[in-house]
Amino acid sequence: MLEIDYTKMIDLHVHSNASDGTLAPAEVARIAGERKMAAIALTDHDTVAGVREFLTVGRDYPDTEFISGIELSSMYGTRELHFVGLFVDIDNEEFAAWLEKIRQGRLKRNIDIAKRLASLGYPIDRDELDFVHNDSLGRLHFASYLVKHYGFESIADVFAAYLRKNCSAYVPRELPMPSEVIEIIHRAGGVAIWAHPVCRDQKSKSGYLRRMVKKLKNYSLDGLECYYSMFSPDETALLLEIAEQQEMLCSGGSDYHGTNRPGVDIASGGGKMAIPYDLLKKIHEYRRKQEML
Repeated sequence: MLEIDYTKMIDLHVHSNASDGTLAPAEVARIAGERKMAAIALTDHDTVAGVREFLTVGRDYPDTEFISGIELSSMYGTRELHFVGLFVDIDNEEFAAWLEKIRQGRLKRNIDIAKRLASLGYPIDRDELDFVHNDSLGRLHFASYLVKHYGFESIADVFAAYLRKNCSAYVPRELPMPSEVIEIIHRAGGVAIWAHPVCRDQKSKSGYLRRMVKKLKNYSLDGLECYYSMFSPDETALLLEIAEQQEMLCSGGSDYHGTNRPGVDIASGGGKMAIPYDLLKKIHEYRRKQEML
């Protein structure tokens, strides 16, 4: 087996245990640094709580660029859309206040999920999984708990039975519109990227993507996640084509979650992904131009 050369590789979509990953932000940084990756961004769900630790450890690895990021959720009609914010200012007070509102909504949802699971015969021990105070918890944590304590074979089995949309323990989130999410990323100094745009249940991927990209561009979306662990070569090619036609940035990431998402590694995704460093160079160029406006 050929060894992977990480020195020219980037990964702009990675999670730590500050949200629903399993590795600490410091460990994520060490992996990237020891591999001498060209660049990596920490993009936890709805929080920048792990970014400072991530950047601090990153200073020990000068060969790698460490980028502050976040992944935010929104709702457009009946579909949930996610956006990665790259280079966000984690000390921006307006951004922090906005995230606090999101955090309170997440805590309320976790309490409701726990109540539903208990009513179904799966009570949660708060000494082990504090769903009332721990804002880093999400459905993955509940699923892991059920695997550990109630005999489910996998996280996927728990989701299929109880936690997926329209299942008995599923609780919908109250999410902002994409326009609001894109705006707050910009107000925090970041670049807004539509994360994993391809919908597996969409019959006409091309038509849906082209329509949505035009709508999101009207909200000042900066770019698309064209490289992703679960994308086929044809899906990546389609997104690259659309991004070029719409004169938008391209990004890419593994969506690494540690052991919560088996088979997905930092930088290489499922093993074959290789995100060109040139994408990040163009993002840097774009940011410099934006700063001069």
